[in-house]
Amino acid sequence: MKDLQRPGRSKTARITLRLHNEVKEKWLNHCNKYNIHLSDYIINNVEGKLLDNDRKEIMNFIENQVNIFAKIENNINQIAKHVNTRKQISIPLLAEYNSKLEILNSLKIEQNRIIKKIYTELAK
Repeated sequence: MKDLQRPGRSKTARITLRLHNEVKEKWLNHCNKYNIHLSDYIINNVEGKLLDNDRKEIMNFIENQVNIFAKIENNINQIAKHVNTRKQISIPLLAEYNSKLEILNSLKIEQNRIIKKIYTELAK
């Protein structure tokens, strides 16, 4: 488990909580599952901060999103190479291709907006 104590700042204040054993066990099981201290779990939840494991999950999600778009962009490049080699494309196929590119572009803009929002939350 990670020690979050900072140099020069000792943790001396204590708070006593009274709760049912079932709740305590549930909290402890959650903490054991994610390898965190119960006090860190409570403090981060009260202060609205993300836990380290949540940050890792979010970063993995962002990385997967980027990989998905990279694959799509690679497929677009392959189609463009094929069209350039043949030096032709039918009008209906071109129209469909352009509409798909517009959809992809709007999804990319939305993804970037969401990722920016996530980064802002992670910075807190």
